[in-house]
Amino acid sequence: MTRDKITKILGAEKSEYLLQYTSNTFDKSSLHLPSPNFVEEVWTHSNRNIPTLRSLQALYDHGRLGGTGYVSILPVDQGLEHTAGASFAPNPAYFDSENIVKLAIEAGCNGVASTYGVLASVARKYAHKIPFIVKIKHNE
Repeated sequence: MTRDKITKILGAEKSEYLLQYTSNTFDKSSLHLPSPNFVEEVWTHSNRNIPTLRSLQALYDHGRLGGTGYVSILPVDQGLEHTAGASFAPNPAYFDSENIVKLAIEAGCNGVASTYGVLASVARKYAHKIPFIVKIKHNE
């Protein structure tokens, strides 16, 4: 992806800040930089199974950042760590699972992350339109 396209997606102010940043903490050669071949370059050398690699590639290829190596995920917590009321009282329309997924699609996200119940309730209608990422607790 060209710098001009990244600037267009992020906007001039954000892209300048992000693209001009230099870290003095550690050497950049230790990073795996985003690229269209990110899954192939980084994940195929791991012990991940083939369906997982296929799902990762689908995630990286979807949405407005698809094919760039960058990922934008809409994470939604409806009671996993705290009550849904704490998160959605200001916007009660987002108690509705379908609205969460619609928002992620409209925003051009690479995927949407939420609980099993939220994603399962709309999977038949939307799973083919945007990658789903199921949030589970450490004991599940």
